[in-house]
Amino acid sequence: MDALLIQTLAKSLKSTQENDEQETRLPGIKLTQYIPGMPTARQAQFLSLNNREALYGGAAGGGKSCALLMAALQYVDIRGYSALLLRRTYTDLSLPGALMDMAQAWLRGTDAVWHEMSKTWHFPSGAMLTFGHLQNENDKYRYQSSQFQFIGFDELTQFTETKYRYLFSRLRRLKHVNIPIRMRSATNPGGLGSDWVYNRFLVETETNQERLFIPAKLDDNPHMDKDAYVQSLNELDPITREQLLNGDWSVRQPGSMFQRSWFRIIDMPSPDITRKVRYWDLAATEANGSNDPDYTAGVLIGEKDGQYYILDVVRERLTPAGVEKVIRKTAEVDGIGVDIWIEQEGGSGGKNTIDYYARHILKGYALHGDPVSGAGSKTLRAKPFSAAAENGNVYLVRGNWLTALLDELEAFPLGGHDDMVDACSGALRKLSAPRFVRVYGGMV
Repeated sequence: MDALLIQTLAKSLKSTQENDEQETRLPGIKLTQYIPGMPTARQAQFLSLNNREALYGGAAGGGKSCALLMAALQYVDIRGYSALLLRRTYTDLSLPGALMDMAQAWLRGTDAVWHEMSKTWHFPSGAMLTFGHLQNENDKYRYQSSQFQFIGFDELTQFTETKYRYLFSRLRRLKHVNIPIRMRSATNPGGLGSDWVYNRFLVETETNQERLFIPAKLDDNPHMDKDAYVQSLNELDPITREQLLNGDWSVRQPGSMFQRSWFRIIDMPSPDITRKVRYWDLAATEANGSNDPDYTAGVLIGEKDGQYYILDVVRERLTPAGVEKVIRKTAEVDGIGVDIWIEQEGGSGGKNTIDYYARHILKGYALHGDPVSGAGSKTLRAKPFSAAAENGNVYLVRGNWLTALLDELEAFPLGGHDDMVDACSGALRKLSAPRFVRVYGGMV
C-alpha cells in the first residue's frame, strides 16, 4: 500500500475515533474504533467470515494487507484476545507501507500502546497484536508456547506449507470465550509456495467448507489509482503481469523442457499394453521438518509401438516405514508382471537399500536398482522423455495426480520439485532399453 493511501486512512481513523459507533457501520460485521474508514466490499466480505481458515487476494492492489490488518483488529476490544501477523522476514514487516508501518499510521495517537522490544501493540482491554516473521523453518518453534485466536500470514506464497500448518497448533482459546478462532492469509499468485496455496484454497475448498477464498482485484480497491498502477504492471514480463494484474493462478514461469500442450490426455489406455514399468524416486522427507521436503514418487508407464502411456503416479511425503508400505501396496496393485525400478544412490548405501527392498519389501517381484551416478544431470536424463513428449508420443491417463504432474513438468528444471519428472524419465529409459528381468537371487 502506498504512503498516500496510508495517510488517507489515518485521517479517516482520527475522525472515526470521536465516537463509538464504529461497530455498527456495517451490519453483521464486527469493527472496532481502531479500524480506520470503511472496508471495501471485498474487504467487508472477508471481515464477515467466522470460519477457521480463509485466504484473501489474487491480483495486486486489491487491499490485501489492509484487509489482513483490519481482520486482526476486529476483536482487540475483548479481554484475552491475542493476534499474530506474520511476514517471511523482519525486513518485509518493516518496509514503508508494510504491515507495521500501516499499524503505526492507524494506531499512533490512540489509547493503544506500542512495545518496541516485543513488536506488540497492547490495548486497554488487555488484548495484544504482535508482529513476527518466519524466515527459517525452525523459526516456527519460536511460537510453540504461545496461544493466539487470530494468526495472519501476509504474502502466504512466500511461506512453506509446513510453517503454515504448524501455526495451527498455536490457535486456541479458553472455554466460554466468545472470540472466533481464525487463520487468515493474503497473497498474490507466484512464489515458492504458489502450488500448495493454490491446491489448498482453490482446489481442496470444493470438499472443505472450512477453507474459503475471497478473490480481490485492482477494481475492488477504490482507493488505488488504477491507471497508474496498471501502467507500472505493464512493465513486467507476461507471466508475472498476469499473476499480479489479473490474479491468474494458472500461469507460471515455464521451464525449458516440457509444455502442457505436448501431452495427450485420455480416459482409458490401449488394452494391448503388455509391457509396464514402475519407477521409484525415493528422495523423500516426512512433511514436518524441512523447508519444502521432497516426495517419494512412483510412476507407472506402459509402452506400445513406441508410444508411452503414463498410467498412474504415486506421490507421498512419508516416513521411511510409510514409504515401504506404499511401495509394497503399489506393487501388489500393479501385479507381478510389472518391472519395478528404484533409483539407486551412489556408494554402498544405495546398494544396501536395493538389497533391503529385495529381501524384505518386494521379495518375489521383478526389482531392479538403477545407479544414476555418472549418468549425467537430471536435465540430461530427462531429454529422451522430453523428446518423446514433444513428438506427441506420451499419453496421460486421466487421474487425480494429473495437474500436479503437469505443473511439475512445465516448471522443470526451474521448479521447486522434480521427483515425478525423475521417475518419468527413469521409467521411459527402461522401457526404451532392451528388456531383461532381474528377480532377487537370479536373472531371467
